[in-house]
Amino acid sequence: MKNKALLVLCMAFAMVAVACGSSDDDADTADPANAPMVIVSLSPTATEMLYAVGAGDQVVAVDGFSNYPDGTPMTDLSGFDPNVEAIASYEPDLVLSQSPIEGLDAIGIENMVLPAAVSFDDVYAQIEQIGAATGHVGDAAELVLAMQTDIDAVLESLPTREVPLTFYHELDNTLYTVTSSTFVGEVYSLLGLENVADAADPDGASFGYPQLNEEYLTTANPDIIFLADTICCEQSAATVAERPGWSEFTAVQNGNVVELNDDVASRWGPRLVEFIETVGSAVAQIEAVPAG
Repeated sequence: MKNKALLVLCMAFAMVAVACGSSDDDADTADPANAPMVIVSLSPTATEMLYAVGAGDQVVAVDGFSNYPDGTPMTDLSGFDPNVEAIASYEPDLVLSQSPIEGLDAIGIENMVLPAAVSFDDVYAQIEQIGAATGHVGDAAELVLAMQTDIDAVLESLPTREVPLTFYHELDNTLYTVTSSTFVGEVYSLLGLENVADAADPDGASFGYPQLNEEYLTTANPDIIFLADTICCEQSAATVAERPGWSEFTAVQNGNVVELNDDVASRWGPRLVEFIETVGSAVAQIEAVPAG
């Protein structure tokens, strides 16, 4: 099992990188006839976007985490520790990554950088950028519209609440989590939820990814617990209930421990809709209680 705590830290630094860099705005809109036909993706989210806009046939290699959709050409290439020589062996026209890869420009390979999204607009912009660069402008526009429509439908289905529900989003079983300053946190805020972790990182010293402890969570006593560590750490509603003291949590007693797919909950690509639908469904099932 990969060390998810290390991955959490990598995610945090990726969020910082957003403030220091941005997507490659110099990339021209590709004519379908002249679009790059040999693409390497070193970002799982970018890989999902490529396939969703119809550019999957142009992808010859992806990193070891790009496990969706089924059939992606996974390799041992790494987006965290890229090997330029290994990347170049695939003779790509275009390489997508979450941070710049030094050395690609020197050998004439275009590097499109798509850092971690910090807003929904970032998600849509990246999809449209990939569509433009790969000759799938129309497909990308249709995907963005479909995502926006589906997300709006979830929001419209939610009950009106005078008192917001509180939640805890678990990244791994060492109690790393996210605050509202992260993209994942923004998803929950959109759905009207209150994040119990915000007070644990008030000044952003943990980059929005603080590590909590049992005492903190016992005091916070969230209404809902979302588990984004069902794959990495084999956590479930059952394992959470077995943790010392956790059976007393409101979320556990009321059956409001929601098991998420780790990948869906951590990527800001097309399956963002699936993540929002899962959270929205859990929220909608909890009866609204009037204030006071």
